[in-house]
Amino acid sequence: MDSSNIPDIREDQAKALASAARMKILHWLKTPELNFADQVTGDPASIGVCVTLITGKLGMSQPTVSRHLELLKRADFLTVQRIGKWSYYQRNETKLNEYWGWLSDTL
Repeated sequence: MDSSNIPDIREDQAKALASAARMKILHWLKTPELNFADQVTGDPASIGVCVTLITGKLGMSQPTVSRHLELLKRADFLTVQRIGKWSYYQRNETKLNEYWGWLSDTL
């Protein structure tokens, strides 16, 4: 395959999956009600998960976690919702499924 034919978004998506921390985030956000049941600001399955809880679960600094979340967002694997001063993250199942389909068809 000629790499010049690969859309930029696919490269961003492949890079987003090239990290154990980012894979953990995607895994945890698959079932946020189980992995972030201690969120008190709203149902994590409905509004997403607060970055503070993701940071605590990963055990990394907030700037590092924010960078991981930004790469996942740039790959369209996450959506973010701002409520007040807080950011809540959810998986973008449509884009994840599109990527898996493209990967299956291409490789």
